[in-house]
Amino acid sequence: MEQTKPSGRKATSPSEELVKTITEAIQEKKGSSIVVADLRKIEGTICQYFIICQGNSPSQVEAITESVSDFARERLHEKPVHVVGLENAQWVAMDYSDVLVHIFLPDVREYYDLEHLWEDAPLTRIPDLD
Repeated sequence: MEQTKPSGRKATSPSEELVKTITEAIQEKKGSSIVVADLRKIEGTICQYFIICQGNSPSQVEAITESVSDFARERLHEKPVHVVGLENAQWVAMDYSDVLVHIFLPDVREYYDLEHLWEDAPLTRIPDLD
């Protein structure tokens, strides 16, 4: 059931707060082409949200990963259950149980095309910050 805050705005779930925080962390390090896939209404999924983004170099992918980790820990006291891919920083996956974060180099992202894997899920494209 959806709750409303006294201000009249909808209350957000912990997963929605995590998605918002992670999105801000990605933008902080100039990550681009952010897509959030809402998997809550799809049966058999392993999480509630997929966040997909990209950095332009392995060092930017690492910086985005660190930013996501720092923002989630400092703001929400959340730590990833698992992080894989940092050794070559072409595709880093961060597992926050209900939220999975994928940080790609552009060519690797294009090759795996995760957005189409979840094409029946509502996709929200977050505008890049200039």
